[in-house]
Amino acid sequence: MKTTEERAAENIHDDHVSSLQSLLQKNYDAEKSFKKTMEKAESPLLKDFLQKQAAQRSRFATEITDELRNLNEQPRESGTLGGDIHRGWIDVTTAFSGNKDETVLAECIRGEKSSASEYEDQLKKHNFRPRIANVLRRQSNEIHQTLDEVKTLKDLAKNK
Repeated sequence: MKTTEERAAENIHDDHVSSLQSLLQKNYDAEKSFKKTMEKAESPLLKDFLQKQAAQRSRFATEITDELRNLNEQPRESGTLGGDIHRGWIDVTTAFSGNKDETVLAECIRGEKSSASEYEDQLKKHNFRPRIANVLRRQSNEIHQTLDEVKTLKDLAKNK
């Protein structure tokens, strides 16, 4: 029979794993969305930016996968239904848009805001091990930097 302390440690472990799995899926979704928007973008500079962001999210997923394996857990291997729906929405909105780049960037902003919020919520909710917390804080900071860049690019596309 497990002690109360052992059960509490297991619950904390399970909560942390669930949180990391959620962030992992969010990154799978973001990587696929960046690739999808890259297909829709018209500007070569924007395509390059979106490709770099997809690579960044792939790196994030790899880092979270490593942390899950360090916790002796099996990482999830795919994104979410919500991510699939968002990518479908990208197809619809860009099909009817006069300025595809501006529409692509608006969808990127929406996705990045969602990712930033998810990271902030998970970091507030959980007291992760220092190494995991550092990885997640760094990733969150990079997402905020991307969000700032996307907003600037959207302003430039709008004024074209």
